[in-house]
Amino acid sequence: MDISVIRGEEEWQRAGAYSVRIEGMNRQHHISLREEFDAHDCDGTKYIILLDDGYPVATCRFYEISSTAVMLGRVVVLPAYRGKKLGNRVIQEAEIWIRDLGYHRIEIESRTVAVDFYKKNGYDIVSEETVKSGQFDCVHMIKIIKE
Repeated sequence: MDISVIRGEEEWQRAGAYSVRIEGMNRQHHISLREEFDAHDCDGTKYIILLDDGYPVATCRFYEISSTAVMLGRVVVLPAYRGKKLGNRVIQEAEIWIRDLGYHRIEIESRTVAVDFYKKNGYDIVSEETVKSGQFDCVHMIKIIKE
């Protein structure tokens, strides 16, 4: 694998993120396009896209929720690329960019099945209360990052 990273803000870059999300969520979990793509898929939202020899294989997005915090989400790795630590990599790349932009707090609505993955990446559960996000049960998690 020859993995490269794009910090996406332009439409053509977002298209790479969207293609991963369509394949990894819409198609695999039968999530409608209306549910997968929301009001936060717009200008101002930032995307990390991992490419394998130019082909988008993993992504995540984040957007500002306060002057010091962002919401991280839509972390998706194509099924054929899972188990290769690309989920960790996409989050690490996002955290570097988030830190570069001067934010100190990252929040995420984690699917309950992914809580251990986020814990291994330094995120803490805020509350054990689960909330429904589409078809998934989720919990709120945070990570404080240093400068």
